[in-house]
Amino acid sequence: MRHLYRALSVLGGYRAQRVMGVATLAGLAATVVIGLFVVPPDATQGNVQRLMYVHVPAAWVMFMAFGVVFIASAAYLKTGRIRWDRVAAASAEIGVLFCALTIVLGSLWGRPVWGTWWLTTTAVLLLIYVGYLSLRKVADSPARRAKWAAVVGIVGFIDVPIVHQSVVWWRSLHQQATVLRLGAPTVAGSMLATLLFAFVAFSLAYGYLMAVRMRVGRLEDRSAVPVSSRPAPRARRPRPADLPTSVASDSHA
Repeated sequence: MRHLYRALSVLGGYRAQRVMGVATLAGLAATVVIGLFVVPPDATQGNVQRLMYVHVPAAWVMFMAFGVVFIASAAYLKTGRIRWDRVAAASAEIGVLFCALTIVLGSLWGRPVWGTWWLTTTAVLLLIYVGYLSLRKVADSPARRAKWAAVVGIVGFIDVPIVHQSVVWWRSLHQQATVLRLGAPTVAGSMLATLLFAFVAFSLAYGYLMAVRMRVGRLEDRSAVPVSSRPAPRARRPRPADLPTSVASDSHA
């Protein structure tokens, strides 16, 4: 856990963020070009299968982001250090973004292939972490907010393996796993290489967004210092010259 926070701190530098931002943009652009124009279409599903190169990596980032929420939440409950709450909050925001993207892309893929919009336990996962973010707005103190959010971040992670294994546990229209499975992948070599490249590009995108969000979070914490916590200026004892004329004359009488 300490190494995770140290890595995020290193990436929080402005120069590191610029390098990662350029690498992320180049990786995502290359993924789109290769996925649309280089690799061949699927023999059965046709061109709509090209959505795999963004749908599957988006789901991977979603799982990774919520996994970081789980780790950071456990670290906060163990250590009580607010930095872990900051990591969990940032990763949850990114996870919700990619979870929504996963659902949208899965729906666009499922409609022409299966004849129905794809909506499964992933929608439940999205609701859990939207509730997580909403809970953070309700608590009236930073310590209580961090504690409540950490509990939800740990309990909510239970749905992550359920989402991943749902296509195996229950019969559904969703196709079986073709890469993350027991045995060799069942996709063509060029498709697998493009998909793995997309995994790297989307992982870079997650790292870049985390670094930026952590930096913004630190700035928010610094600007959120309450006015009442600042020392009040000491009252100055009035001098005779500051008093009205009548009061000053009476004091000398």
